[in-house]
Amino acid sequence: QVQLVESGGGLVQAGGSLRLSCSASGPTFSTYTMGWFRQAPGKERDFVGAISKSGGSTYYAESVKGRFTISRDNAKNTVYLQMDSLKPEDTAVYYCTADRSGLATAQVMGRPARYDYWGQGTQVTVSS
Repeated sequence: QVQLVESGGGLVQAGGSLRLSCSASGPTFSTYTMGWFRQAPGKERDFVGAISKSGGSTYYAESVKGRFTISRDNAKNTVYLQMDSLKPEDTAVYYCTADRSGLATAQVMGRPARYDYWGQGTQVTVSS
Protein backbone atom coordinates (compact mmCIF):
# COMPACT_ATOMS: atom_id res chain seq x y z
CA GLN A 1 0.00 0.00 0.00
CA VAL A 2 1.16 3.55 -0.70
CA GLN A 3 0.25 6.75 1.10
CA LEU A 4 0.11 9.99 -0.84
CA VAL A 5 0.49 13.49 0.60
CA GLU A 6 -0.06 16.57 -1.55
CA SER A 7 1.39 20.00 -0.83
CA GLY A 8 1.89 23.32 -2.55
CA GLY A 9 -1.67 24.52 -2.89
CA GLY A 10 -2.72 28.05 -2.07
CA LEU A 11 -4.14 31.31 -3.35
CA VAL A 12 -2.80 32.81 -6.56
CA GLN A 13 -3.92 35.52 -8.96
CA ALA A 14 -5.07 34.68 -12.44
CA GLY A 15 -2.10 34.31 -14.75
CA GLY A 16 0.13 33.12 -11.95
CA SER A 17 1.78 29.77 -11.28
CA LEU A 18 1.83 27.11 -8.61
CA ARG A 19 3.66 23.82 -8.28
CA LEU A 20 1.99 21.00 -6.45
CA SER A 21 3.98 18.13 -5.03
CA CYS A 22 2.83 14.67 -4.05
CA SER A 23 5.07 12.59 -1.85
CA ALA A 24 4.55 8.85 -1.70
CA SER A 25 5.50 6.44 1.04
CA GLY A 26 7.14 3.09 0.45
CA PRO A 27 9.92 1.76 -1.78
CA THR A 28 7.77 0.95 -4.80
CA PHE A 29 6.88 4.42 -6.07
CA SER A 30 8.44 3.75 -9.46
CA THR A 31 6.01 0.87 -10.02
CA TYR A 32 2.97 3.16 -9.99
CA THR A 33 1.44 5.20 -12.75
CA MET A 34 0.56 8.54 -11.18
CA GLY A 35 -2.31 10.86 -11.86
CA TRP A 36 -3.79 14.19 -10.84
CA PHE A 37 -7.48 14.97 -10.53
CA ARG A 38 -9.35 18.01 -9.32
CA GLN A 39 -12.76 18.68 -7.87
CA ALA A 40 -14.52 22.02 -7.66
CA PRO A 41 -17.42 22.54 -5.22
CA GLY A 42 -20.58 20.88 -6.45
CA LYS A 43 -18.83 19.25 -9.40
CA GLU A 44 -17.50 15.82 -10.26
CA ARG A 45 -13.87 14.88 -9.86
CA ASP A 46 -12.15 15.67 -13.15
CA PHE A 47 -9.02 14.23 -14.69
CA VAL A 48 -6.09 16.63 -14.96
CA GLY A 49 -3.30 14.39 -16.19
CA ALA A 50 -1.27 11.23 -15.73
CA ILE A 51 2.34 10.15 -16.04
CA SER A 52 3.84 6.76 -16.74
CA LYS A 53 6.02 4.87 -14.29
CA SER A 54 9.23 6.06 -15.91
CA GLY A 55 7.97 9.56 -16.55
CA GLY A 56 8.43 9.15 -20.27
CA SER A 57 4.77 9.49 -21.20
CA THR A 58 2.08 11.90 -20.08
CA TYR A 59 -1.57 12.64 -20.74
CA TYR A 60 -3.40 15.88 -20.07
CA ALA A 61 -6.99 17.01 -20.07
CA GLU A 62 -7.76 19.40 -22.90
CA SER A 63 -8.61 22.12 -20.39
CA VAL A 64 -5.05 22.19 -19.02
CA LYS A 65 -2.99 21.13 -22.02
CA GLY A 66 -0.20 23.61 -22.69
CA ARG A 67 -0.53 25.18 -19.22
CA PHE A 68 0.08 22.28 -16.81
CA THR A 69 3.04 19.91 -16.73
CA ILE A 70 3.33 16.66 -14.81
CA SER A 71 6.74 15.28 -13.88
CA ARG A 72 8.12 12.81 -11.38
CA ASP A 73 11.31 12.09 -9.52
CA ASN A 74 11.39 8.41 -8.67
CA ALA A 75 14.48 8.86 -6.51
CA LYS A 76 12.49 11.24 -4.30
CA ASN A 77 9.19 9.33 -4.47
CA THR A 78 7.53 12.51 -5.66
CA VAL A 79 5.28 13.57 -8.52
CA TYR A 80 4.78 17.21 -9.43
CA LEU A 81 2.09 19.28 -11.11
CA GLN A 82 3.43 22.57 -12.48
CA MET A 83 0.51 24.89 -13.16
CA ASP A 84 1.09 28.01 -15.24
CA SER A 85 -1.24 30.64 -16.67
CA LEU A 86 -3.77 29.79 -14.01
CA LYS A 87 -7.41 30.74 -14.51
CA PRO A 88 -10.22 31.19 -11.97
CA GLU A 89 -11.83 28.03 -13.39
CA ASP A 90 -8.78 26.08 -12.20
CA THR A 91 -9.96 26.63 -8.62
CA ALA A 92 -10.48 23.22 -7.03
CA VAL A 93 -9.14 20.68 -4.61
CA TYR A 94 -6.34 18.82 -6.39
CA TYR A 95 -5.78 15.14 -5.70
CA CYS A 96 -2.79 12.95 -6.37
CA THR A 97 -3.49 9.34 -7.32
CA ALA A 98 -1.56 6.12 -7.86
CA ASP A 99 -2.37 3.24 -10.18
CA ARG A 100 -0.66 -0.13 -9.93
CA SER A 101 -1.27 -0.85 -13.61
CA GLY A 102 0.68 0.58 -16.52
CA LEU A 103 -0.28 3.65 -18.49
CA ALA A 104 -3.32 2.88 -20.62
CA THR A 105 -5.20 5.07 -23.06
CA ALA A 106 -6.06 8.62 -22.12
CA GLN A 107 -9.73 7.66 -21.87
CA VAL A 108 -8.95 4.90 -19.39
CA MET A 109 -6.55 7.02 -17.36
CA GLY A 110 -9.22 9.69 -17.08
CA ARG A 111 -11.49 7.48 -15.00
CA PRO A 112 -11.19 7.88 -11.20
CA ALA A 113 -12.01 4.19 -10.74
CA ARG A 114 -8.76 3.32 -12.50
CA TYR A 115 -6.69 4.42 -9.53
CA ASP A 116 -5.92 2.48 -6.40
CA TYR A 117 -4.74 5.14 -3.98
CA TRP A 118 -5.63 8.78 -3.35
CA GLY A 119 -4.15 11.62 -1.39
CA GLN A 120 -6.18 13.89 0.86
CA GLY A 121 -6.12 16.77 -1.59
CA THR A 122 -4.78 20.32 -1.57
CA GLN A 123 -6.81 23.45 -2.25
CA VAL A 124 -5.91 25.70 -5.16
CA THR A 125 -7.74 29.01 -5.43
CA VAL A 126 -7.23 31.33 -8.39
CA SER A 127 -8.55 34.86 -7.97
CA SER A 128 -9.61 37.02 -10.89
